[in-house]
Amino acid sequence: MKNFLVTGGAGFIGANFVHLLLRKYDDIQVVVYDKLTYAGNLDNLLPVADDPRYHFEQGDICDAARVDEVMRQYNIDVIVNFAAETHVDRSLMEPGSFIQTDVYGTYVLLEAAKKYGVERYHQISTDEVYGEVLEGRSTEEDRLHTRSPYSASKAGGDLMCLAYHTSFGVPVTITRGSNNIGPYQFPEKVVPLFITNAIDDIPLPLYGDGMQMRDYQYVQDHCEGIDVVLRKGQPGEIYNLGTGVETPNITMARLILKLLNKPESLIQPITDRPGHDRRYALDCSKIQALGWRNRYNFEQAIEATVKWYVDNEWWWRKIKSGQQYKEYYERQYAGRELSR
Repeated sequence: MKNFLVTGGAGFIGANFVHLLLRKYDDIQVVVYDKLTYAGNLDNLLPVADDPRYHFEQGDICDAARVDEVMRQYNIDVIVNFAAETHVDRSLMEPGSFIQTDVYGTYVLLEAAKKYGVERYHQISTDEVYGEVLEGRSTEEDRLHTRSPYSASKAGGDLMCLAYHTSFGVPVTITRGSNNIGPYQFPEKVVPLFITNAIDDIPLPLYGDGMQMRDYQYVQDHCEGIDVVLRKGQPGEIYNLGTGVETPNITMARLILKLLNKPESLIQPITDRPGHDRRYALDCSKIQALGWRNRYNFEQAIEATVKWYVDNEWWWRKIKSGQQYKEYYERQYAGRELSR
């Protein structure tokens, strides 16, 4: 594995994965292929911008001709697919774009993987494909029970990957990760949204009673896990990837406020989103058997994330001050306040 194509590599997890690859391996080439939608940001790749092993190519994973051109130009032998529409709230507004990118785009990449005989095709998926898990933990063999257009589109991509492995022998692996937090996460997602709002003394819009349970893992742990699966995972297999510890969203909000020395009165309950899953929980024993362990617990992950956003206002302020972000925020949260 020498020539990596990292699709969606200008996004949050993808950029962190590129940083990891270039820090960890000397003898590789990393090509970031990204459409640069609202969440794709070349600022995320500034730390590696001058590295001669890094190349950027703008393009859409749904554009088969462009994907083929990049595959040939760089002699790609590994595809790691982060490219996706990822925000549940946006999927409720615009489900069509999720189907196009997350399902059809995956098909285009799998066709390229088949044509060029790559050593590995790795699909980044999500724990949300299992649906809410009120008791116990999801294993990789559990049935899929998607409850949003986002999770349904990701499940469709997963099934396409497994079909290409069975039908055509494409060496596919899949990781289903829990909620990632850390540097460069677009501030529509709950943790960076709450951190940046709290810094500016803006209310934190918390869905419902805030007792939805999530497994918050630090993005560097997630990226290390992906690398472990690339090196040690078996083609045709799925690996859950998380800390195995769930935390209520209201606890997350309170910890952010405590770390920033802000009052809990900033928490503003709002009407819950449709079909909001109460709990996700992963059984991660399969990836742990490959030797992976998370290094950050919940408190450490939140603390490191808060510190990064405090230290990097240059990165997020220009995003949140943009007209596109302001229009989204107004459309998403206006008029949803609940009495405390």
